[in-house]
Amino acid sequence: MSTQRPGRAAITGIGVIAPNGMRVDAYWKSIREGLGVLGRITREGCEHLPLRVAGEVPAFDASALIEETFLVQTDRFSHFGMAAAALAFDDAGLGSGDPAEPYSIGVVTAAGSGGGEFGQRELQKLWGKGSRYVGPYQSIAWFYAASTGQISIRGGFKGPCGVVASDEAGGLDAIAHAARAVRRGTGTMVVGATEAPLAPYSMVCQLGYPELSTVDDPERAYRPFTASACGFVPAEGGAMLVVEDEARARDRGASVRATVAGHSATFTGASRWERSREGLAHAIRGALDEAGCAPEEIDVVFADALGVPEADRAEALAIADALGTHGTRVPVTAPKTGTGRAYCGAPVLDVAAAVLAMEHGQVPPTPNVFDICHDLDLVTSRARPAELRTALVLSRGLMGSNAALVVRRGGESAR
Repeated sequence: MSTQRPGRAAITGIGVIAPNGMRVDAYWKSIREGLGVLGRITREGCEHLPLRVAGEVPAFDASALIEETFLVQTDRFSHFGMAAAALAFDDAGLGSGDPAEPYSIGVVTAAGSGGGEFGQRELQKLWGKGSRYVGPYQSIAWFYAASTGQISIRGGFKGPCGVVASDEAGGLDAIAHAARAVRRGTGTMVVGATEAPLAPYSMVCQLGYPELSTVDDPERAYRPFTASACGFVPAEGGAMLVVEDEARARDRGASVRATVAGHSATFTGASRWERSREGLAHAIRGALDEAGCAPEEIDVVFADALGVPEADRAEALAIADALGTHGTRVPVTAPKTGTGRAYCGAPVLDVAAAVLAMEHGQVPPTPNVFDICHDLDLVTSRARPAELRTALVLSRGLMGSNAALVVRRGGESAR
């Protein structure tokens, strides 16, 4: 073990389960090429609902990735989380066996939709057959903390664990929580978010969101920052990261893919998109301050990109408010327009994309978006080569949370 004092929080592993790829290489290839994978919803029981288009994870076989013991007591969103966590752990070079220092590894996840598919199945048993047919795992499988618990149990991780419930922005808040745990002395944190909101019960709940797009053309259903913006398209999936002390990671010979440099969060109220301008700008400034980062040091912005005209305008103005004149020049992107918005999983996928963009020196494009009507340098059509050392990732929740995260390329320090 390293004897150095805890320092910067480093991202050393990435695990992705997304509509456009179930591994990092497939995910990066898809977003780099600007591929759109949105399509008509195929889940049974959803045919009569007005929500027609989403980002589904295709060919996901949980039984091939997760032991039966865990499958029977967990929902699809936890299956995604366990699979992504294992991929991230392997990517970090930490192996798949029993950890040598279990108390030095913790888990924190964010969740917004919970285990809707599992809950629906058990409720159908309750009303169709009676209470004796409801399984005992109904009490835990739907719960927001289920993924944290199952990932820690499955991996034998006994360090600090937690769950963040702060809207979609919780994905970024969870990463900040993990980074703080590392700076306080925890060796390694497994962190991220995965969602599975496409079961009929979950979808009916989402229909109450006025920001949801019900357009049935996959190429037109999610087009933020345009005059034809009509809301967002939901998605399932997400990502998990391994975050550890940078010095400790280097001591064991790990590759430091990026460092978590700064974070800030605010709250401005549900669907108050005009007010989110001030709240998001304040979060950006706070993240820059914590990172010791000047506005002009930001090389790329991964936008929240809600797809609601008022929200898009507020975000564009918030970027300008916080970054000044640099806000109209810095490349901005939103790869999620090609995959859908996976609630808490969406900003974690954006962080993964930001790390990969910095590694490859390319800003991925924003699929299906062309006629920009805001003063942003939005990257569209094809990836843009660029020297990327520092990225800003933004997220807002439908209930009013705002968050900003600054990440730096591995090996970079403040300029």
